[in-house]
Amino acid sequence: MYLTSIKHLVKEEQYRKTKSIVEKFGEPGGTGELLQKKLLEKSDNTHNWVYDYWLDDMYLNQRLALPVNSNPAMVFPKQDFRDHKDSLRFAAHLITGVLEYKERIDTRELPVDFSRGQLAGTPLCMKQYYRLFNTYRLPGLKRDTLIIHETGSTEQEHIIVACKNQFFVLDLVVKEKKLKEMDILTQLEKIVKMAENSEERQPPFGLLTSDGRTEWAQARDVLIKDSVNRESLAVIQKCLCVVCLDDPSGMEVGDTSRALLMLHGGGHEKMGANRWYDKPMQFVVGEDGVCGTVCEHSPFEGIVLVACTEYLMKFMTGSPSKMGRATSVSELPTPRRLLWKTTPHIQGLLKASAERLQRLVRDLDMDVHKFEVYGKEFIKKQKMSPDAYIQVALQLAFYRCNGRLVSTYESASIRRFHEGRVDNIRSATPEALAFVKAMTDQKTSNSVSHFLLSSPLWAITGMGIDNHLLGLREISQEIHMEVPEIFTDETYVASNQFILSTSQVPTTVEMFCCYGPVVPNGYGCCYNPQADHLLFSMTSFHGSTETSSAVFIKALDEGLVEMRDLCRKRNKPQSNTAAASKAVEKSQGAGKQT
Repeated sequence: MYLTSIKHLVKEEQYRKTKSIVEKFGEPGGTGELLQKKLLEKSDNTHNWVYDYWLDDMYLNQRLALPVNSNPAMVFPKQDFRDHKDSLRFAAHLITGVLEYKERIDTRELPVDFSRGQLAGTPLCMKQYYRLFNTYRLPGLKRDTLIIHETGSTEQEHIIVACKNQFFVLDLVVKEKKLKEMDILTQLEKIVKMAENSEERQPPFGLLTSDGRTEWAQARDVLIKDSVNRESLAVIQKCLCVVCLDDPSGMEVGDTSRALLMLHGGGHEKMGANRWYDKPMQFVVGEDGVCGTVCEHSPFEGIVLVACTEYLMKFMTGSPSKMGRATSVSELPTPRRLLWKTTPHIQGLLKASAERLQRLVRDLDMDVHKFEVYGKEFIKKQKMSPDAYIQVALQLAFYRCNGRLVSTYESASIRRFHEGRVDNIRSATPEALAFVKAMTDQKTSNSVSHFLLSSPLWAITGMGIDNHLLGLREISQEIHMEVPEIFTDETYVASNQFILSTSQVPTTVEMFCCYGPVVPNGYGCCYNPQADHLLFSMTSFHGSTETSSAVFIKALDEGLVEMRDLCRKRNKPQSNTAAASKAVEKSQGAGKQT
């Protein structure tokens, strides 16, 4: 399967070399068989043999900064706040919804998810939900650590509120009573007033969490030498979530600008320091109505984020705000501002972090685009999978822009397994290449193009190759073996550089997900198919001469229209010649595996 996935993506000479390496690896009694035996032994003694390997490889070993490179964002509908107080009411109502959802998680009241589509009805592992609010990504010099707090812990009875780059502790339980929504609003109002006091203003320490992971770990080692800093970091680490109260950004509010503010806050000059990127759930409430969620991705996948945020959006619109004073806790204590001890060295670290974040902000090339010619209902009427159809369109767009296909990542959930996360559907298949060439070749007949378009390109079977190869690679290190040549081969290295990183994140309410590219010369594409339109969040980097989000979107638009026209042509009554042509193709395709 590995050889099939890469043969059409590399030069013939390189492929021959890789084929020889792979065959040697797979020889009876060879290295591959030994590693497979060790992996089987590991699987007998663990719930999920790949989980730790995958978590380290995908997230904890990565050294890039979390904003853009790792943390996805969910952009909420634009809110029309009448005034500043209105935005605080929204924040208080949102926090109330978070607490309600957290209680459902703690009491195991969330209904079990079941798979849809292929293998529909299979119960799915729910562990990711239990890590939404009780985890924290701790930076390390070489590897980060995912801290998991005990569910329902009394240590987790507070949230952190960020306002004007300051961090405040909002206790959710006072005198053994849970705060009501009116109490939360009162505390938020106090926090805003405290944040405006310039005499007590602290340096913008949230900037450090926006830096590369090794840089942040080094800075943290400096910080914790002082007990004041140690205490502030410990309080943040144990919070349920972070709520960021943003000032107006001054940017023209559109889909793209809102997405940018979620991903990186606009840098230190805007809201980039009003964040704490290590915390998995950060809710952003902007005074200008720009709202959403920024997530540290290591504890859970996008589908769990969607379930949580959709619950909150429905809570916000369907559950009346409870602002009655009668149930309020009397004599609420003043929220606590987190304090920091700084030195000239720490000031230098903050300045360096700010500059690196600003470079990342300038580099990100983003285009959030709504394709309104048709949506997933049209695709379904063609008896095609919307996801597969869109993947073909993405391959066509890339081919039109670059004259080739590249290693492509499409996440596929494997939650039907205990602690399952995702594997990779390598959607740049030989069939995809044949299709895009046919679409690009003006001499190709419609019937041939239709035959290629009708070929099923993907199937989620739980038998992906990426996790399996990762397991073989990692277990070779556990038994202190020299890294097998299959994993140092240039083809394997290139096949894991995902120039096109894609993910379908569908929603049932008006919001969308976005994330950055995973390589410097790549694209990040998150798409959300709706009934009558398709929403794409496309990202790349200005620093690469090989990419342009706007150019890609234009090619994608054109390809989607051509694919629609192709579908319409084949739906028209056929002439005898066309019917005969189709019959020939059908006979040629008989017996082929689908």
